[in-house]
Amino acid sequence: MSLPAAGSGLLVVGDVVTDVVALHGSPLAHGTDTPARIRSVPGGAGANVACWAVRSGCPEVALLARAGMESADWHRDALERAGVRALLAVDEEVATATVISLVDATAERTFLTDSGAVLRLATEDFAPSMLDGMGWLHLSGYLLFAATSRATARLALRTARERGVPVSVDPASAGFLAELGPKRFLGFAEGAELLLPNADEARLLTGLPEPADAAAELSRLFPRVVVTLGERGAVVAAGGVVTGRVGARPVRDPVDSTGAGDAFTGGFLAALLAGADDRAAAAEGCRAGAEAVATVGGRPRT
Repeated sequence: MSLPAAGSGLLVVGDVVTDVVALHGSPLAHGTDTPARIRSVPGGAGANVACWAVRSGCPEVALLARAGMESADWHRDALERAGVRALLAVDEEVATATVISLVDATAERTFLTDSGAVLRLATEDFAPSMLDGMGWLHLSGYLLFAATSRATARLALRTARERGVPVSVDPASAGFLAELGPKRFLGFAEGAELLLPNADEARLLTGLPEPADAAAELSRLFPRVVVTLGERGAVVAAGGVVTGRVGARPVRDPVDSTGAGDAFTGGFLAALLAGADDRAAAAEGCRAGAEAVATVGGRPRT
C-alpha cells in the first residue's frame, strides 16, 4: 500500500519515562537483598519509538510528550542527541513518569510503573502545525488509559486524518489494557490505519488464543495489523486475513527485552515511510527489535 504524499517525517505523540533498570541474575529474594546491576536511563514507549525510527533511517522524527521539571532538560538533551526533535511540555506539578524494570537472567522484564506526567499530556500541548511535513502519526497507547491524555491523543488522531496523514497505535501495556477494557480501547483507537499489538495484547483485544487469528480478526477493524511475537517474529494481517509472517533475527546474547517492541515499531515505521511494503517493513522491525534486546534499556546505543 502506498502512502499519501503528506511528507516524509514521523510525529510520535507519546511519553518520556525515566527507566530504572535492574538486571538480576538470580530470582528475587523476598524480604532481603538480591544482587543486581542497576542503571537509570531515558525511556518511554513513544520516546523509544522515535529514537529507533531515527536509528532506522527516518529523516525527520519529532516527539510530543510531557515531562516533569526535575528531568525535562535531561530527557530533551537525550532525545536531541538521538536526532529526535523534542516537543516536550513541562509539568510544574507532577514528576516525569518512572518505571522500575526488573530484568531476569532470560532478559525478560517486569515493570513497576508510576505514570507521572505522561497521562497529563493536555490538548493545549498539541498544535496542528506539529503535523506539518509529516507523513505519519504514531500514538503510544499509554495515552489512551486516562481521560486527559486520551483527549489529546484523539485530537491528534482526528487532525491527522483530516490532513490525510495515516495513524498507527501501539496498545502499549497488556496490564493497563485489561484494566481499561478491550472494547473501550478499540473504540478510542478507532480511525487508526495501523494497529501494532504484541501477542498478549492481541489476545486480550480479541479473546482469541492464537496471535495469527487475533491479527486477522483485528484487521477487520483496522486496515492493517502487525502483531509482534517476540522471538517468533511478527505476523501481518489486512482485510480479515493473514498476509505475511516474518521471522525474528537471532540474538546471540540477549540482555534486556525492554523496548524491543518499541524498536520494532520504530524500524517498521521508518521502513514504511521509505516506501517498503508491510512484510519488508516488518523485517526491518525485527532487525531493530533484535538490536534492542542486545542492549540495556529501550533506546539504541549512541
